[in-house]
Amino acid sequence: MRRKLTPDAQSTFSDGDAWSSRGSCNVTPGTLRILDAAANRAREGIRLLEDFVHFICDDRRLTGHLKQLRLDLTSTLLRLPGESILACREPEAEVGAKLSTDAAFERADIDALVAANFKRLQEALRALEEFGKTLDKTLDKTIDPEFSSEIEQLRSRSYTLERAVDATKRNKDRLAGVRLYVLIDGRESADAFETLAQQLIEAGVHALQLRDKKLNDRELLARARLLRHLTQDAETLFIMNDRPDLAALAHADGVHIGQEELAVNDVRRVVGPRMLIGVSTHSLEQAGQAVLDGADYLGLGPTFPSGTKRFDDFPGLEFLRQVRQEIQLPAFAIGGITGKNLQQVLATGIRRVAVSGAILGCKDPIAAVREILNMLR
Repeated sequence: MRRKLTPDAQSTFSDGDAWSSRGSCNVTPGTLRILDAAANRAREGIRLLEDFVHFICDDRRLTGHLKQLRLDLTSTLLRLPGESILACREPEAEVGAKLSTDAAFERADIDALVAANFKRLQEALRALEEFGKTLDKTLDKTIDPEFSSEIEQLRSRSYTLERAVDATKRNKDRLAGVRLYVLIDGRESADAFETLAQQLIEAGVHALQLRDKKLNDRELLARARLLRHLTQDAETLFIMNDRPDLAALAHADGVHIGQEELAVNDVRRVVGPRMLIGVSTHSLEQAGQAVLDGADYLGLGPTFPSGTKRFDDFPGLEFLRQVRQEIQLPAFAIGGITGKNLQQVLATGIRRVAVSGAILGCKDPIAAVREILNMLR
């Protein structure tokens, strides 16, 4: 069983408290020095990443995941023969201390710093995993045979967190100016659809999502390709709802999926690495999972009762507050939002909204767009 640690149990190996002696040790000093160096690199890497996500990204949820990774690593390392490892430590005689390159002292920017330390962490975990396998065979029941397996699981978690951290910082930049997201259907004709879409684009809508359950696939793809044509040279993003296949065929900027549609990893196989993937979420747990799954942005709701979709439960404004406090991946409040209740949404800290009836149900959609855009500034 992995020993549970409290957040205060943060002693480093150099303190001599993080590891305890487990009896006789039959491995070479060189192997123990490798384990010592790898363990230190891993702990150092996680701490730097944790500080970045905490103080720069201000993402409480990802900070918690990295902190737990650090605690779990510390717990696993408690099984190593600490006194033997410390006895073999020779920092002043390390060959690597005298070998360095200019690149080791340079970082182009914060992104390069984060990427380098994720690699530092993963390489260190790999060394612990592989050399830990030799300990499994040579120490007489002084170490759990699952040591290397647990290190492997930690390494796998680090890859998931690397993707989530990268998506958060990358999409905060990519979607920095995207605040008003409008859902439109295919209209009764292609001409009517083109007229409406062009008006919304010219009015300054930041993203248009094509969502229509009535058109057949050929008609829906035709509308999607038309919307792609209209937004090609505009600043408005084109998002396809539910259909990654049609999004790929129409070369959309993104695709939006719900909790009952394909999983994010399956959608990614269809649309490729660059297309945005949005995920509808209805609870803090779903939102947190979507981040780990690789979503590029979140839909949060429903916030209020809506005329376009029925729900039994309404997470409401409290859900928006929770996500704003915990998660920094771009998120859009959705569900019954209008110019009349938008201030309540903004009061939660969420400043991105997805609307439909608030604009399409108005006599003057353009005026409605301008009103909401003014409130979102």
